[in-house]
Amino acid sequence: MPDSSFASLTTLRVGGAPAELIRCTTAADIAATVARLDAAGTPLLVVGGGSNLVVADGALDLTAVLVANEGIELIDDSTLRVAAGTTWDEVVAYAVAQGLGGIETLSGIPGSAGATPVQNVGAYGSEIADVLTRVRLYNRETGADEWAPADSLELAYRYSNLKFTNRAVVLEIELALERTELSIPLRHLGGERLPLAEARENILATRRAKGMVLDDADCDTWSAGSFFTNPVVPSALADEIEAKVGEAGMPRYAVGGTEEKLSAAWLIEHAGFPRGYPGEGAPARLSTKHTLALTNRGSATAADIVDLARDVQAGVEEQFGVRLVPEPVWIGF
Repeated sequence: MPDSSFASLTTLRVGGAPAELIRCTTAADIAATVARLDAAGTPLLVVGGGSNLVVADGALDLTAVLVANEGIELIDDSTLRVAAGTTWDEVVAYAVAQGLGGIETLSGIPGSAGATPVQNVGAYGSEIADVLTRVRLYNRETGADEWAPADSLELAYRYSNLKFTNRAVVLEIELALERTELSIPLRHLGGERLPLAEARENILATRRAKGMVLDDADCDTWSAGSFFTNPVVPSALADEIEAKVGEAGMPRYAVGGTEEKLSAAWLIEHAGFPRGYPGEGAPARLSTKHTLALTNRGSATAADIVDLARDVQAGVEEQFGVRLVPEPVWIGF
């Protein structure tokens, strides 16, 4: 019998077993399954690629509904309609092969297409909100299967009103892309634009160097990606932190008139948490390639991941007065 534990369903490879696992291969099946479970009062968790979940150890009193509908359709010259269970990087590869730009900087991000609007996935200066036009949702409150415009999701930095609320399940998404030969400006290359395929390979290489492309043979990629969001703080606090560290060039980006976004990775490193912390032999460690990833070295439990996350949170808060907020959704804690 195949393993149905969350350790096999998530990229962190930790977590106990659901009471039941139901795999749904069509949008109608997803909606009908969720409706049936809701009507019965059965606790459930909708699971896509499992790249943004930290699930507790042990037996869990919930049913896992696995979103496994797949498919990419070019519905006009530049609009993609994508089934929620489609592997996200396959969507990017398809778009680039079709000469469609706008999501090439999101290459290599693990997980499913349906998860991208939930947390407004982004990287290297762009995010799904830039191209998302509408989302097909199963509304768990009304029972309606309906298309909703992107602006109804209140998309913001790593946020939508779908996240944490469980109000609806994503069934399909639509993306408005641009027929072009060149990428969008690449922030990590000073705004340079490259041919689409070259830009995609550049992003993949950049992510691989940070352990951010899944690889079964590399424990540095057994993670939930960037574990903490980049904090937004008052500019005065940013000044204090930069002065305290005494190092020019602290990453800081203006957000409105009086606030700035700081780099969570920079804060973690300068709070005394080097890559690979807490060291060889620990079951859960910061990636040896990138301090923003908490990794399972092969034998970690969910409790090990949580302990490491809290250790890092406490250290950054003590050193700089900034409380880092985890990006993944925590289940069962």
